[in-house]
Amino acid sequence: MKKYLTALLLLCLICIPAAGCNDSKPQTSAGPDTKKVDVDLTVLGSTMVYAEVSNMKTKPDDYIGKTIKANGPYVTSHYDGSYYHFVLVDGVDSCCPEGLMFVWSGEHNYPEEETRIEIVGVFGSYDGFDFPYYYLAVDDVTILK
Repeated sequence: MKKYLTALLLLCLICIPAAGCNDSKPQTSAGPDTKKVDVDLTVLGSTMVYAEVSNMKTKPDDYIGKTIKANGPYVTSHYDGSYYHFVLVDGVDSCCPEGLMFVWSGEHNYPEEETRIEIVGVFGSYDGFDFPYYYLAVDDVTILK
């Protein structure tokens, strides 16, 4: 009986992570005031968030035009007279957090550094410093509690 339970436990441990790996259809979030989201990083576990963000960085052309939802601490970077805005994606390894740059068009009051935010934006790119930069074009930044 003990061998049977051990085998069953091992089977469950193998099947549970694999269940989250089915990418046959995009992750969506649909609420009354939300638009279609192709990749919702807020509903994925840490391993899947890491994998999805890694894919976004290694195969960015696959994400151009897709709507991405992400949350985490807000941070900025300043370079050559310009500010760049990022959300540090929740669930990514805490030793090496991944930042997704976002562009919020218009004049806005940005939150304080490290404020937890949620963004929904369309993945795009622009050329800068002789190579492409990837970002999310967002309409709004939601401050989380």
